[in-house]
Amino acid sequence: MARIVLFPTKLLFALLAVLVTWGGHQSVAQTISVATVTRPPFSLIEEGQDGGFSMDLLSALAEKQGLILDIRRYEQFGDMLDSVQAQENSLAIANISITAARETVMDFSQPIFEAGLQIMVPAGEIREVSLFQTLFSRDILMALGIAFVALLTGGMLMWVFERRAQPYFERPLSEAWFPSFWWALNLVVNGGFEERMPRTPFGRVFGVLLVISSLFVVSVFVAKITAAMTVQAITGSINSINDLYGESVGTISNSTAAGFLERRDVDYLGFDDLEVLLQAFEKGQLDAVVFDAPILSYYTSHHGSEHGQLVGSVFLREDYGIAFPSGSDLVEPFNQALLMLREDGTYEKIYRKWFGAMN
Repeated sequence: MARIVLFPTKLLFALLAVLVTWGGHQSVAQTISVATVTRPPFSLIEEGQDGGFSMDLLSALAEKQGLILDIRRYEQFGDMLDSVQAQENSLAIANISITAARETVMDFSQPIFEAGLQIMVPAGEIREVSLFQTLFSRDILMALGIAFVALLTGGMLMWVFERRAQPYFERPLSEAWFPSFWWALNLVVNGGFEERMPRTPFGRVFGVLLVISSLFVVSVFVAKITAAMTVQAITGSINSINDLYGESVGTISNSTAAGFLERRDVDYLGFDDLEVLLQAFEKGQLDAVVFDAPILSYYTSHHGSEHGQLVGSVFLREDYGIAFPSGSDLVEPFNQALLMLREDGTYEKIYRKWFGAMN
C-alpha cells in the first residue's frame, strides 16, 4: 500500500510543477525597448505621458500583439537611429522617413504616414501687391518720364519737318509742344491720324520709324509695369525652393530636408535639435526653415502663428515608418498589426485626433 500511495503523489507534484512553469511563461508578456525623440505632433510628452500620433499608433500596435513598451526618449534624432542600428533597442518611431540609405542599415515597417517637405518663413513676409503703389513706384515713374520725353522729342522733330507742309503743325514754337506731343502719342497708341499724314520726305520717313518703333515702345512699357509689380510682390519674400538661394536657411542636420538642400546646392545652417532650430527662427536668425511639412504645420497652428507661416506646396513626398534592426523578427508581426488597425478603423481614429479628416 505504501508504494501505491507514493507513486501518484510524485506524479502529481511533477504535473503541478510543469503547469506552474507553463503558466508562468504564459503570464509574462514580452517587453520591447522603443527609441523615440520629441517631434510634435508625432512624439511628445503630454502631462508626463508619452503622446503624439506615432506614440498613440505604437500603443495600439503593442496592444494588438500583447507587448509591453519600454520607452527611451533621446535628445538627438541621429542617436535614436544609431541605437536601433546597433541593436540597443527593438525599434524606433517618431517621424522617421523611409529612405534608400536607411534601408541599407535597418529594416522598416510598412508606411505609417505620408508626408513631405515644406518651407516656413517669418509671419507677414509675403506682401500683398498694391496697384496704386506699383504705378507710383520709382521704376514706373522713371518709365513714364522717359516715355514723355521720347514722345515730346518725336513730336517736336515732326513739327520741324512738317510745320510748313502740314496745317496741323503750322504753329509757333511756344504753342507747338503740346499738339506735337499729342500727335506723337496718338501715333504710338492708335497708329496716327489719317488726315494728318506727313507730307515731307523727311516727315514721312520719320513717321514710319515712329510707327515701327511704337510696337517696341508699348511692349517695353507693359513689360516694365509687369516686372515692377512682380518685383514688389516677391522682394524680400520666399515663395519656393528657387527663392532660397542667398538666404539664411535652417534645417535639421542629416535629415531628408538637409539632403534635399545639398542636392539643390542651397546653403543651409544645420541644427541637431528641432527646438534649437525653432528658437533660432523665432529670434530672426533664419530667413526660412525647410523641414517636414506636418511638423512645421503643427508648429505654426499651435505655437508659432505669430512667428512663421508656410509657403508653397509640399514637395519631395516621403513616407514615415517604424525602424527596426536589420533582420528583426518584429517587422512582420508589426506589419500585420498595422493592417488590422487600418481595417478596423483604429488608424483613422488616431489620425483624426492629431490631423483632422484624412485626405
